[in-house]
Formats: sequence, C-alpha cells, structure tokens
Amino acid sequence: MNTLLVQLTDLHIREPGCLAYGRLDTAPYLRRAVASVLRLKQQPDAVVITGDLSDFGRPAEYRHLAQLLSPLPMPVYLLPGNHDDRDELRRGFPDHTYLGASGFVQYSVQVGGLRLITLDTVEHGQSHGALCASRLDWLERELALHGDQPVIVAMHHPPFETLIGHMDKIGLRDGAAQLEAIIARHPNVERVLCGHLHRSIDVRFGGTIASTSPAPAHQVALDLHPDAPARWMLEPAGFRLCALDGAGRVVSHLAAAGEFEGPYPFDEGGASID
Repeated sequence: MNTLLVQLTDLHIREPGCLAYGRLDTAPYLRRAVASVLRLKQQPDAVVITGDLSDFGRPAEYRHLAQLLSPLPMPVYLLPGNHDDRDELRRGFPDHTYLGASGFVQYSVQVGGLRLITLDTVEHGQSHGALCASRLDWLERELALHGDQPVIVAMHHPPFETLIGHMDKIGLRDGAAQLEAIIARHPNVERVLCGHLHRSIDVRFGGTIASTSPAPAHQVALDLHPDAPARWMLEPAGFRLCALDGAGRVVSHLAAAGEFEGPYPFDEGGASID
C-alpha cells in the first residue's frame, strides 16, 4: 500500500453555538470533511492540518476542535495559523507532544515512506506571516538529515503570490526567497503544502510544487483584481490527498468534501461508455 497523507486546512472552529464572521457555523463543515476522509477507499496514514485551526485561539475553541477531530483514528498533526495561539494549542492538545513545550511549532515526523516537516510562519498578533533565520536554519538542518527519502514541507502562509490581492497583503512577508533557495537545494522535497487561502492554488516553487488547499467550510472569493474586496463564499469544500507512488514521487489529488451520488460503473448493461 502506498503512503497516503491528507491535508486539511483553515478550519476556523469557534465555541459550540458561535458563528464565524457572525454568520457561519464552521463545525458541521468540519464534521462533513472528517466523514469524507473516513469514507476514502484507502485510509490515509496521517492527516496534517495546516493552520487556522481555531478562529480566535481560545481554549474553548480547541476543546471543541478536539471533539470534532476525535473520529479520526490515524495520527493527526497540527500546526498554527495566524488565527491560532501556540500556547493555547499546546494546552488544548496535551497528548500531541510533537508540538513541543514552547517556541515555534516546528517538527519532523515519519509518515510511512514520507518525511513530513512543518514550518511555523506565525507572527504573534499579526495576520501576515514570516520565516526568520532561526526557523529557516532549522529547516535546512532537518532536510539535510532526510536527503534519502521524499519530503513534504507543510506551512500555513504560502511562500508565493497568489494574485488575490487582499490575501497577498497578509501572506508570507519575509523569508519566501530564502525558503525557495533552501527547497531548491533539496530536490527530494516533493511538495510544499500551505493553507491560508481557502482555495486550491498551485505554483512552481524551488524546483517542486507549492500549493494551497480548499477549506472545509468557506472559500476566499476568486477575484484576481489587485484591489478586489476581501470576501468569502460557500463554494464546494475539499481537501488534498497526497499519495506516494512506487518511484518515490508524490501524486496529489484534490478531493471534494461531502456525500455525492455514485459511484456508477462505466459499463452499463454490457455497453461500454467512453
């Protein structure tokens, strides 16, 4: 069986009964996404959630999140986004020892035949992100230790322009060029998985592919005008499934969250349908 890793992102969980943006209960959408993961024909070896786990980083939000994620039987790896609080995240998930005791939430774990390495892009109290020399030096050292296997790097803020102006203003302001140079020196990095954008975006980066993923609930409106207003929509939700093939390459699938009609066979009543 190939190694499978699911990416969820930007959950924005509030306390039970509270609405994000005054109108959206994000919890049922996360329940639907979790159910969709559990319905996959091949179950993933792990799930990584690339930030904005909560909406305000409050203890009650993380308690609610823990309950919503509890049906997942596989390891679940968390990392913070700009809506999170590192200390409250650690207190809310005390059994997730990979989060560390203090400082940046950066870790490196084995997921089947893949190495998952996470980066903490959060700047305390800010919507934008950054990667300082300390965080980047840690990544360089970690990549040097795992040059013999395929690697996925996961982070919250994407290290590239998305052309969605209001989101790029709160993107990764510092460290993107240095990160790209590091990634380029390590061709075994198969993917850079990011959150923050609430939609699917792919770009060439450092000799590999960097991408963002849809969120379980709301998506950022697709408007590439540089002065487009900051808006969200209830477009179809989704998540990424990364599969390691026999040649050590990662094949990424974009999966829809929800229940849908089918599947039906292409061969109906003995007639082949092409």
